Amino acid sequence: MPQTLDAVAVRSWCALALDALGRDREAIDAINVYPVADGDTGTNLYLTMESAAQAVEAVFAAYPEPPVYDGIPDTADVVRAMAHGALIGARGNSGTILAQLLRGMAEVVAEGDGELAAALRRAASAAYLAVAHPVEGTVLSVATAAAKAAENASGTPAAVAQEAYAGARDALEATPSQLAVLGRAGVVDAGGRGLVTVLGALVQALSGEAPVVRHEAPVPVPVEDCPAEAPGAGPAFEVIYLLDADDAAVDRLRARLDRLGDSLVVVGGDGLWNVHVHVDDAGAAVEAGVEAGRPHRIRITHFEQPVTVVPPREQVQRAVVAVVPGEGLAGLCAEAGATTVLARPGEAPASGELVEAIRRAHAREVVLLPNDAELRHTAAAAVEQARAEGIRVALIPTRAAVQGIAALAVHAPERRFDEDVVAMTSAAGATRHAELAVAERQSWTTAGVCQAGDVLGLIDGDVAVIGHDLASTARTVLDRMLAAGGELVTLVLATDTPPGLASALESHVRESHLAVDTVVYEGGHQAVPLLIGVE
Repeated sequence: MPQTLDAVAVRSWCALALDALGRDREAIDAINVYPVADGDTGTNLYLTMESAAQAVEAVFAAYPEPPVYDGIPDTADVVRAMAHGALIGARGNSGTILAQLLRGMAEVVAEGDGELAAALRRAASAAYLAVAHPVEGTVLSVATAAAKAAENASGTPAAVAQEAYAGARDALEATPSQLAVLGRAGVVDAGGRGLVTVLGALVQALSGEAPVVRHEAPVPVPVEDCPAEAPGAGPAFEVIYLLDADDAAVDRLRARLDRLGDSLVVVGGDGLWNVHVHVDDAGAAVEAGVEAGRPHRIRITHFEQPVTVVPPREQVQRAVVAVVPGEGLAGLCAEAGATTVLARPGEAPASGELVEAIRRAHAREVVLLPNDAELRHTAAAAVEQARAEGIRVALIPTRAAVQGIAALAVHAPERRFDEDVVAMTSAAGATRHAELAVAERQSWTTAGVCQAGDVLGLIDGDVAVIGHDLASTARTVLDRMLAAGGELVTLVLATDTPPGLASALESHVRESHLAVDTVVYEGGHQAVPLLIGVE
């Protein structure tokens, strides 16, 4: 049989790899000591793979079902989507390298012949080229070993994948002897461990069975049980961003970032890149990206100093996890006792991030407030995974942040769980929500045609008002909402909202709608200038 991957096999592989990384995530996090012992390699690999799997599902969803069409897209479209999804969703050093490995495989499969050994060889080569200073004993070594084992194999695609998996496992077991920091900690490379998991899912996708393990790998010693390493003097920040730039500009960027820090990985192509680097001067790393092109989705993480012993935190009975659109609401919800997930403009959180927040809440019972209608499927997936881990989770389908605020206001952990969920759901459902946004282009809306720069008043998700001024449009929206009654108006203002708007709207409500109170919150940097809730 030809050693090929088709669209259905790629879809199955992505789904199986995501499930497997979800199961292995904590174990991989626990052995993460290189290049920085920040305990997030498994999580980063999971989030990267989740983005790849979502992109693949989007391609399948776009193809009509029988009898119009057979519902199966072209293999080239699927593998390109997988690579693109991994690229834009890559997290951390390990996730960025995984994205490049998937891109290398996709290039071969999309060319048409799709030989599996050739795809793995291209993947390993692409990953080495993406890393500024490749180190043996890492995921790069594991990827190379998998490719070599595949080249020496014969038979069906499943048999070739099995040999690649076995070669990767052997290489993984050798990593402590190749990299001193792994040997001292008594662990294998975390990124390599994650790649073995992904290759195991490939075997299962092609054969229908879990991969054959010819001998058991030694059980890694968790990092916290290892002799403490002296704190290193490495860079203080991890900087990651997507970059729109041409090849020549990226070559110059690599040279500049290489001088600024270490752990430099730049992956991508065709004008879109994912840049990862560890530096002391995060601002300089971002400025270098600005000079090269247009950086976006910028993430800056400060590395905390490692601690030798972390006493286990006592599990609480109940907690609330809330997705919030800005730093101001994150602080407000945190003060109310909620664990928050920040939704950055244009970048909705993935289900893996929601699961992480549920775990971080460290409670037996958790109420999840997604606060966005677009997150309903993502939140449902997170709840399903958390329940599989033994956590009792209730999902309240809040469609806006103001509904989440209303639900959190009546949260009472001393009540029975079901009673608390019912009360919070009722409070959220009794809150109408609106937002004011600025139109980016001319378009048709439910309220008519809008022009670029117009102020749009959306009530319960639909455009109800088109105006030219933020204040007057907000007053019109408030009047329409309060025409049906109301007792409390909630206003959440972005940082760049014009000064005086809140007081002007408060005065309008007080003068035009008797017995209606108004509460104002600073939302921080959020996607729209004003959020409105009416209870």
